[in-house]
Amino acid sequence: MGYGYQTAASDRYNILKEFARQNRRKMTPSEEALWEALRKYLDGWKFRRQHPIGDYIADFVCLREKLVVEVDGEYHNAEEQQHDDAIRTHYLQQMGFHVIRFDNQEVDTDVMSVVLRIKEQLTK
Repeated sequence: MGYGYQTAASDRYNILKEFARQNRRKMTPSEEALWEALRKYLDGWKFRRQHPIGDYIADFVCLREKLVVEVDGEYHNAEEQQHDDAIRTHYLQQMGFHVIRFDNQEVDTDVMSVVLRIKEQLTK
């Protein structure tokens, strides 16, 4: 079940779209670094940033390949957040997406390694 170009439910799309727009304006430094790297090194694949899918907003998504890339800050280490992340990942998988996660430190210390791991997923 998909919504085509608009991948959020129609009754919540406008709210999620505005929230995603705000998130794009205030991306974390790690998200900004990865976004620049994706644009520079993976130009054969089109990524969207802060894109609504269902009730969630994916940090980055390649819709053609159904790949979601999440960049997790420190708060994702909390038990409750890990539970929420597992629910989110399960939902996205049910929607047909593959989800990969990186923490801020991975992106900040070796963004090229992160890009290569993303590229591996895209070429499977």
